[in-house]
Amino acid sequence: MADRGLEGVVVGKSAISYVDGKNGELTYRGYNIQDLAEKCTFEEVAYLIWYGNLPNRSELKEMSKRLAAHRFGLTDAERLLGQFPKSAPPMSVLRTAISLLGMYDPRAESNAVETNLEMAFELTAQAAGIVANFHRMRVGGEIVPAEPGLSHAANFLHRMTGRIPEELHARIFDNCLLLHMDHDFNASTYTARVTASTLSDIYSAITSAIGSLRGPLHGGANTRVMIMLKEIGDPSNAEEYVKNLLAKKERVMGFGHRIYKTVDPRAVVLRRWCHQLGEQLGNAKWCDMQSIIEEVMLKEKGLHANVDFYSASVYDMLGIPMDLFTPIFAMSRIVGWTAHVREQYAHNRLIRPSVNYTGLRNQPIPPIDER
Repeated sequence: MADRGLEGVVVGKSAISYVDGKNGELTYRGYNIQDLAEKCTFEEVAYLIWYGNLPNRSELKEMSKRLAAHRFGLTDAERLLGQFPKSAPPMSVLRTAISLLGMYDPRAESNAVETNLEMAFELTAQAAGIVANFHRMRVGGEIVPAEPGLSHAANFLHRMTGRIPEELHARIFDNCLLLHMDHDFNASTYTARVTASTLSDIYSAITSAIGSLRGPLHGGANTRVMIMLKEIGDPSNAEEYVKNLLAKKERVMGFGHRIYKTVDPRAVVLRRWCHQLGEQLGNAKWCDMQSIIEEVMLKEKGLHANVDFYSASVYDMLGIPMDLFTPIFAMSRIVGWTAHVREQYAHNRLIRPSVNYTGLRNQPIPPIDER
């Protein structure tokens, strides 16, 4: 009998990433996430996720070139962004735009290995463009073209703000994207694989995944963390605020994880970046506040911070609006989603679980006048 939410139930095989919740470890293709964050870039790790090995110099150069090639010019979907209401939630915009891309792509129905790999490159580059361009449009700014010499992460910040980002900021954002790239069979990834298992197209699978990620219990969690931090307002209020939530048996966002029974390794990396950013900006308010909250939660509930707790404050200090937090998550996770879709295609069996039926049985049908 399966638990609600399939907790602890093994539903398939994958060679892409592995989460060891007991020991607080995450690996991509066998490489420790903290080592990758320290020594690699987004482009290198995307190559690892898609190809199964880290690139050498020439492979990395080609990888970066292919990714950059899809940043130039506006796609058909991006041209339609101006027709979307400026008040639309950016995640809804991204979901709809990705679906539109599939309508315009004559290769969409193809399940060919190389075709879907090329579409993975395109979707990764175009998702970033969609998010950045829609933001520029809704604030009345000019569309900022991609800069050939910038990395994927730096290009997004440039296109979102209209300014070339500082080296430190680009490096931190690159790490953020890298850390969110994959996480075994999380809700959105499994959604993508379920869609792909029907042999639906890759655009439909990614659109499905975005819809799943959109929920506040998945990709929207860091937005709720930032709302909480702003409500607290000052480190001096943090302890009382959290204890009041606990007394009312309300959830403190950014703590606990379905898989991790100890600290989330991604939170360890982002905690360091949070403090470094706070020091550089001369405003450690969020970092001080979060340190207090962590201490209270560990003491009172034995819970550690997860990735959402620190990604929220890091994004805020990078000047990213709250409603872009989840689209940025999607921009990163699209690398993992496309890898999982291609893995599903390669070893496919329709995903169709059974259910424990709890309803009525053998009900007689009364005549319509007696109902």
